[in-house]
Amino acid sequence: MTILVTGATGQVGRRFVPRLLQWVRPDETVRVRVLVRGEESARHFTELGARAVLGDLRDADDRKRALEGVDDVVNVAAAFRGVPDEEAWAVNRDAAIALGREAAGAGVRRFVQASTNLVYGAGRGRPAVPQDRPEPEAVWGVYPRSKAEAEAGLTALADLRLVIVRLAFVYGEGDPHLPNAGRFIADWPAHRRLQMVHHADVALALFRALRTPGIEGRSYNAADDAPVTAWDIHRLNGTAFPQANVDAVDPDPWNGIASNLSLRDELGWRPVYPSVWTARDAGAL
Repeated sequence: MTILVTGATGQVGRRFVPRLLQWVRPDETVRVRVLVRGEESARHFTELGARAVLGDLRDADDRKRALEGVDDVVNVAAAFRGVPDEEAWAVNRDAAIALGREAAGAGVRRFVQASTNLVYGAGRGRPAVPQDRPEPEAVWGVYPRSKAEAEAGLTALADLRLVIVRLAFVYGEGDPHLPNAGRFIADWPAHRRLQMVHHADVALALFRALRTPGIEGRSYNAADDAPVTAWDIHRLNGTAFPQANVDAVDPDPWNGIASNLSLRDELGWRPVYPSVWTARDAGAL
């Protein structure tokens, strides 16, 4: 059996692949393959025990080589903040849908698509659940819109055995995501909440989505149990809360909050770090 992981050099992928290699049982004949663009990255993953294919997810020939003989796909590739919009659309939507179409044609038995809870958009007076229709807000830029359109395009592929995992704000293990959060929460009221998920728990969610039988066509939210306030994000980062925001009010307290209940109930997932505070206490930030 061969599992292809895309986006292996990204913040999620570089932490997921080593865990995937560890979690494969010794008695299983399983190979982990990664699609990477650089020879140095290829050497790194080869040394870990994976097999590397040099190529670009946006290139049809490279995707074909990467998919040859593959049984399962985990697509964590993503063009995130700081990239041109056209690159985000090309990677997050176009390449993802093309990979899904080609994977279906190749008979891949499970395609796990990593997405984002930002696809839900504004709050609904409650935590978002996987059955909610994605309505991403323009305020977050191209990223959630491209991911939402990727989900729609992949879902429309009748022969693709798709499972979607929507990730909350990912942090931990040296990822600069949390330290850099101050840039986009600069105007947030003190009590506005951000839902997060640690890399260890993302990896476990992706692994459960890959291995749990009978869940094709389902979507799940990978999010911890305790959304953290803007006030506390400043505390975690050692920055002062902006005085201009002291009296600000959050008009939509459910915006960005998602329920992880189906991930718990259907996949048996339990967060190693239920909150950012447990991660901090464990030295896992």
